Amino acid sequence: MEAQAAIGATDDGGLHRLALSDADKAVRDWFVEQLEYLGVTVRIDEFGNIFGRREGTDPTAAPVLAGSHLDSQPHGGIFDGQLGVISALELLRTLEEKDINTRRPIEVVNWTNEEGSRFQPGLQGSGVWSGEFDLETEYERTDREGTQLVDELERIGYRGDVPAEPREEYDAYFELHIEQGPYLEAKEKDVGIVTGIVGLSWGKVTFYGSADHAGGTPMHLRTDALVPAAELIVNIRRLPSTLGERTVGTVGSMDVQPDSINIIPETVSVTWDVRDPSDDVIERAINQLTADAKAAATREGIDYEVDETVHTSSVRFDDRCVDAVQQAADTLGYDSMQMLSGGAHDASHMAPVCDTAMVFAVSEEGKSHTPEEYTSWDDCYRAANTLANAVVATAEPTER
Repeated sequence: MEAQAAIGATDDGGLHRLALSDADKAVRDWFVEQLEYLGVTVRIDEFGNIFGRREGTDPTAAPVLAGSHLDSQPHGGIFDGQLGVISALELLRTLEEKDINTRRPIEVVNWTNEEGSRFQPGLQGSGVWSGEFDLETEYERTDREGTQLVDELERIGYRGDVPAEPREEYDAYFELHIEQGPYLEAKEKDVGIVTGIVGLSWGKVTFYGSADHAGGTPMHLRTDALVPAAELIVNIRRLPSTLGERTVGTVGSMDVQPDSINIIPETVSVTWDVRDPSDDVIERAINQLTADAKAAATREGIDYEVDETVHTSSVRFDDRCVDAVQQAADTLGYDSMQMLSGGAHDASHMAPVCDTAMVFAVSEEGKSHTPEEYTSWDDCYRAANTLANAVVATAEPTER
């Protein structure tokens, strides 16, 4: 964990390792070196997803897959999905060191661009691999500087030649992640048994006004794009209280043009992020914020545009894999609780491909996507141990 955290480290103890950046290349190189040292088979697909495969005793058996992501948010934390990849790597290392064999092959994976902070949408690598996203469409995504994703894949040397798709049937997928919420710590639990993931909607509302001089334009003649944007921001903040106990709504990004202190804003875009366990509630939230945008724009006498960029339905994980995680925690004597994930994870794209479940590690004070993100080494160990036992049990330990 400390070795990966040093790649893209920030002065305040955080991590700045955006997808397909130089730092991402460096940590990918490091990860591949670790896999090759163990003697497992490494393959890199055409979207940059990295797989390490340890063969089982039955060459016809469907493999068990485990992993997460190594990219980070801008100035984020060192645990996030990184703990999931490192825990899967440590599982392979432990199996080699202790000469433990399994009937099914075990693969570990680092998915490309889970975060979606440089190229949107997030969960890109698993989305392409699972068939949820179209490869060529995702290749053409650009960052804020206009750099195309496929060009960055090639630049860092991780546009592989293996098709980005399941090359065989998979038996199960397990993912370890920090909780990114306060519930495990508040209830003094050791690990979380994740039974599913909430649905989410991401989007952007753009308001179109007219730029003009801040001093010379009378108030009654203004069409200020920032005014309805400000109204919408407040409404999105208040929206969850009208919908459900688990509903959350966030405006995390805003763009104001021309962005000058003495010019009336002409074009303003604000993003939304709405999540809830109920798909119906998500739909109601989108309808409400769309109505709010229209009303705010009408009051200012300007045009507006609503663009939903990501919509994922809620996911319920298969009982077989959830039970495997629960059994592992129980056998190890860990005090656990079953829970839904409020964050999106690659596991949501894996659930339609094969039976899926997740393990959560405790997040102290619930902090994540910030340098203050912290999970103690004891909590890292408990979660990694739970993952390892669930994966090995599913892969069926055996004699060669």
